[in-house]
Amino acid sequence: MGLNLRAAILHNVTDNDQGQLQDTIVDAISSGEEKMLPGLGVLFEIIWQNSSEADKKEMLETLEQGLKR
Repeated sequence: MGLNLRAAILHNVTDNDQGQLQDTIVDAISSGEEKMLPGLGVLFEIIWQNSSEADKKEMLETLEQGLKR
């Protein structure tokens, strides 16, 4: 029996509104639990795939600056 983690994560958040999505992200980050990382990765994948080139550049700049702290 194979587990498709990406599909399970997407199933759990597909009908969530912006508030619920924000709560999911904030909870995952604040908990600091590594088991939450795959879910954040799937959400980031969706953001990346649906972003313009300008938005991607801005995200990369933000990430680069955040890593320099």
